[in-house]
Amino acid sequence: MENKERVLLAACLIKGKNEDQFETSVQELHELTNTAKGHVVKTVTQKRSRIHPAIYFGEGKIEEIKADVDALNIDVVVFNDELSPGQLKNLTDHLQVRVIDRTQLILDIFAQRANTREGKLQVELAQMQYLLTRLHGKGAELSRLGGGIGTRGPGETKLETDRRHIQRRITEIKRHLANVVNQRGHYRKRRKDNQVFQIALVGYTNSGKSTIFNRLTSSETLEEDQLFATLDPLTRQIQLPGGFSAIISDTVGFIQDLPTTLVAAFRSTLEEVSEADFILHVVDGSNPNYHQHEKTVNQLLRELNADQIPTLTVYNKEDKMIDFVPNSYPFIKISALNEHDIDRLQTEIEKVIQTQWKYYQKKVNPDEGRLLNQLQNETIVIGQTFDEHENTFVLEGYVNPNHPVYQFIHEKEQ
Repeated sequence: MENKERVLLAACLIKGKNEDQFETSVQELHELTNTAKGHVVKTVTQKRSRIHPAIYFGEGKIEEIKADVDALNIDVVVFNDELSPGQLKNLTDHLQVRVIDRTQLILDIFAQRANTREGKLQVELAQMQYLLTRLHGKGAELSRLGGGIGTRGPGETKLETDRRHIQRRITEIKRHLANVVNQRGHYRKRRKDNQVFQIALVGYTNSGKSTIFNRLTSSETLEEDQLFATLDPLTRQIQLPGGFSAIISDTVGFIQDLPTTLVAAFRSTLEEVSEADFILHVVDGSNPNYHQHEKTVNQLLRELNADQIPTLTVYNKEDKMIDFVPNSYPFIKISALNEHDIDRLQTEIEKVIQTQWKYYQKKVNPDEGRLLNQLQNETIVIGQTFDEHENTFVLEGYVNPNHPVYQFIHEKEQ
């Protein structure tokens, strides 16, 4: 059996804040710890008018945690909020055990999950920026990565605590990432120039995005019942029932209180969402907190200026839903493991796109094979017949008014 680190969770409920949301946040911290391969031994909470600026909790509660650390052989204490450099130092000195916060925990999971060069660079940048303000008083604990939860990283095996070294490394990573961002920008421009329709899969972490992505594209990417199972963005081609071809991208899962350092570091990846023509927002409809999850994703989409993009909300895990009420329209309820539901989803995607596009009817001569092929692949065809009397194909469907083929159809009709 894997030897897991023993973890104590600590969370503060500020008076006046939503208690249900607080419970959700604590439960999520528990799941994040499991994903980071830690074993939660105890959870300690306290209700306060405000977080203590020096030690997070009151002195009595800190003494209680210290006793738990000693009695339960705790390896690491994880705090649910982002700690200031001063709080981190004071708590570490007092508890005499490794202390990390929610941000470090998420960074640690990202460090485990990053596989591509871009992903590793983005995680390392976020870690370096986070650590830069927290060097004082950490001493030997920050001298290496790989020593337990909150200390792992995809970059160097040793982390010099010299500020100038970290700043140099940050500059170096930013330079490497700039090249990757430029390359990604060129890909996006080429897709735009070629009028390729882009669909982005977004959703709260562990909502089933990767499963849906795999079923839609017949590919095999990582599917796990864990938070942040997918980190590196994937793009594949998809063909909808009407013959229309598009590309679909799976993106990193969102989460409540996603660290700002991570949002900044993964900006280029998240731009895939803001550049999309259509968004599939996947929600785990069986999760008791799906309302809050949906809200969190919508807020992040607003921050990315992607909230005006046509969206279909996909409520996943229908077979496990209890007392479900949808929050968004248009929507569809499915189970990603049901093949019939995936067919329904593809049909629904087409229907929603049709509401954004223009209807057309077009006669095509048999010798116009190229035009026929273009209409079949670059528009949504809802009907195709052959008129023997006029010796022409008659197509009807929907076309993107911003696509060159729309102008061609329109001109021919004049």
